[in-house]
Amino acid sequence: MILFIGQVGRAMREREAFQEVDYKQFFGGMAKWVVEVDDPARLPELIARAFRVATQGRPGPVVVSLPEDMLTEEAEVADSRCITPVEIWPGTDQVDELRRLIESAMRPLVILGGSRWTEQARQNLMGWSERFDLPVATSFRRAPLFPADHANYAGDVGIGPNPKLTERVKDADVLVLIGARMSEMPSSSYSLIEIPSPRQKIVHVFPAAEELGRVYQPHLAIQATPIPFCRALANMTPKIALGSKRAAAAHAEYCEWSDAPKKLPGHFQYGEAVTWLRNRLPPDAIICNGAGNFTIWIHRYYRFRGFGTQLAPTSGTMGYGPPAAVIAKRQYPDRIVVAIAGDGDFLMNGQEFATAVQYNAPIIVIVPDNGMYGTIRMHQEREYPNRVSATHLNNPDFAALARSYGGHGERVERTDEFAPAFERALESGRPAILHCIVDPQALTPARTLDQIKNASA
Repeated sequence: MILFIGQVGRAMREREAFQEVDYKQFFGGMAKWVVEVDDPARLPELIARAFRVATQGRPGPVVVSLPEDMLTEEAEVADSRCITPVEIWPGTDQVDELRRLIESAMRPLVILGGSRWTEQARQNLMGWSERFDLPVATSFRRAPLFPADHANYAGDVGIGPNPKLTERVKDADVLVLIGARMSEMPSSSYSLIEIPSPRQKIVHVFPAAEELGRVYQPHLAIQATPIPFCRALANMTPKIALGSKRAAAAHAEYCEWSDAPKKLPGHFQYGEAVTWLRNRLPPDAIICNGAGNFTIWIHRYYRFRGFGTQLAPTSGTMGYGPPAAVIAKRQYPDRIVVAIAGDGDFLMNGQEFATAVQYNAPIIVIVPDNGMYGTIRMHQEREYPNRVSATHLNNPDFAALARSYGGHGERVERTDEFAPAFERALESGRPAILHCIVDPQALTPARTLDQIKNASA
């Protein structure tokens, strides 16, 4: 992301002028680079560099600060060339070593993550996994990197992962991380892999050299971006017979884990609604979500099949779903786009529903409403039982809110009401909100609010 941001005039700096911010200090710990442009003649140079920094290696944000008086100046200067990110290729020796490690492994596991992927890279990875009988998992909110209905898919290592997949990570003798960093969320708070020297033989493939060995010391480090790395995998074939059916076993565990949701308190069974969506929506449907306990049902029960079909933050950002859905629908008007946003999550950026109406982007927003900030309430009950503070929400009628904006809105109180309400929302051709009433006890797919509280008493 390139962020162009206004700055006070150059003559006003260092006086605490109105809205003056030291952007280098403000964004320095978050952005890959922060620059303030004092000379308009340097704009092509610095903007070209900004795109280079943002898109190469591990992609990330760059902030370009623009003093307002500089923007009115003129300069004679040529445009810079279009920026194409550099792809990093793996070495031949490294690819050969990876093949030898895979062939000698008894319990290999591949985990995919990060960005800079393409559909072709995914196809190359799938073929490689089939030839070597490799179970493949995906990192936190990177499920579309491997189709859930593929016979080698083992599930995701995000929030509330399958315990059997957790054991597979711990017991793997060769663990191949491609684009994945295995940070706090996918590593279950750094509990799956020892730091700094893992007992697994880690093969870490990552585009940024500074990330290799930063947390986990790898057995084999490969600096490469996913596209050329997976192209190298397309030419890799085993030199020995492999027939353990280890991938099939991992996929069976995933299917069992994600099959039928547990019955929870309440007339509306959110898990059943998610499983209905996975059977109803086409493979190219785009699912957007923010952060909160409501996302655990998506991770577990929705099966992403198409590439690029999940828009979700890996940073725990609440309110991400509705605005992400708006831009997704504008970019892909022929695809179904669904935003799932818990009540607290929706209240962060729900006003973007007005943008959907304004620009005729008929998204469908599903709001599972349990009347509280569920994740924070769970933490309160688990760590400080009976000391609830500031997590109750007095919510509006979200369906009426949709209608007030000019969209379609319905209230869903029972499970059997969900499917026909969704179809009506789709047929309306307008942005829609389905306000789904969830029992406060249905706090996670596995445990109720009281069960969490009683376990901590």
